[in-house]
Amino acid sequence: MTYLPPGPVAAAVAEVASRADGPPLNAALRVTCSFHPDRWASPGSSDLVIERLAREGIYTSQFVTGTSNGGLTAFRGGDRFRWEQRMFGGVYDGADPELRPKYGALNHRLRSTGGSPRFGSAYIRLAAHTLERTTFCYPDSFDSPANFGVAASCSLTELADADGRDLLDDYVEAHVHGHIELATDVEAMVLDPSFRGTTVETASRQLPCPVEWHQGFVANMADIVAHPAFRGPEIVALATEYALGGELTPRRVGDVARTGKHHPQAVKQLWHYVARFGTAEGRRTRVAG
Repeated sequence: MTYLPPGPVAAAVAEVASRADGPPLNAALRVTCSFHPDRWASPGSSDLVIERLAREGIYTSQFVTGTSNGGLTAFRGGDRFRWEQRMFGGVYDGADPELRPKYGALNHRLRSTGGSPRFGSAYIRLAAHTLERTTFCYPDSFDSPANFGVAASCSLTELADADGRDLLDDYVEAHVHGHIELATDVEAMVLDPSFRGTTVETASRQLPCPVEWHQGFVANMADIVAHPAFRGPEIVALATEYALGGELTPRRVGDVARTGKHHPQAVKQLWHYVARFGTAEGRRTRVAG
């Protein structure tokens, strides 16, 4: 394993390495960290997430931002605090929150939309050198995983591919420890094409990293209506209310989110419909039971 300076980051990686097994990870693979670029940067903020990223030039965890596209449990005693305490041997309990891991996924299936789109329509693709301070688990840390990996030893991709989980749940979770500087640690910011010509694109041009566009999410109402059990009939009704021309895109879901009219959980589940059924792969793949 590549040498890391002493401190909580090195200690966390070493803790996971002691439980990892398998061959070295393919060095050509990349970790992606997904997020919604058009959401408010923080409660009460007038800045979008991507505007804050352009201004600050760093990608931070929910222990710093107080926001999340998953569960908001990053506080002492919260679920994420306890997961990290368990996975990383408590090394972050008294450490600078800036050093805590940023969550993403290993994009070993080489999907245009990133490794874990359930957490957002955009993502940063991390540079190869960040793999030395990245740890992995399968399944998601929410599920109390027993299988771990690091760049030098990782068999998790085989586990994930054999597991048969649904498309939104089939990722190998990644934890990128330490600071993520957009200028030096990120190969590209990758955005959904629905944001072309918007404030999101304008802000992205101020980022200190290249900007790319993925294949895009476009969910048809026919697919959403056909799967009421996926997130519930009330979310199908919400989709019906806000669809434009029988379609939902990330941009449209963001418009709904920023109104503040709907519970964040409902908006999150609305996005899940778009993420799940908004690509060719999603439309042709049966929903796992």
